[in-house]
Amino acid sequence: MVLKRAAIRFFSIACFCMALIQSPALARDMVSIKGSIVNMRSGPSTRSDVMWELKRGYPLQVLKRKGSWLQVQDFENDKGWVAKSLTNRKPHYIVKASVANMRSGPGTGYRIVGKSERYDLLRTRGAKSDWVQVERSDGVKGWVAKRLLWGW
Repeated sequence: MVLKRAAIRFFSIACFCMALIQSPALARDMVSIKGSIVNMRSGPSTRSDVMWELKRGYPLQVLKRKGSWLQVQDFENDKGWVAKSLTNRKPHYIVKASVANMRSGPGTGYRIVGKSERYDLLRTRGAKSDWVQVERSDGVKGWVAKRLLWGW
């Protein structure tokens, strides 16, 4: 009986640890674009084709590292490579909803101070529960529900 309890306890702890390791929210390695415009390439080389141009602050999830290059993915699951030296750890979000209300506080009970649209890039200023305090490029600050955003 004691052996059975020990086996169950060990199995439960092992499952919990595996869930933590595989949890995307805990395991995401994020960067944002440091340069004013950075090329996302098809491979880890300046000779690789340019797929997109990314603006300063654009958030990306790191999938793999190869030398001085990062394989990254954006909020639409598009993948490519960027030079690590052109990224930083300043947190930003992209609006993934068609419209996101910016509020004066972290909740739907606060007044709307602005709106952001899909693909808008927002600088992260803080977070509280399921809300993120952000700033638009025009200086408007507010709180947006995290479920409407992608980044960190």
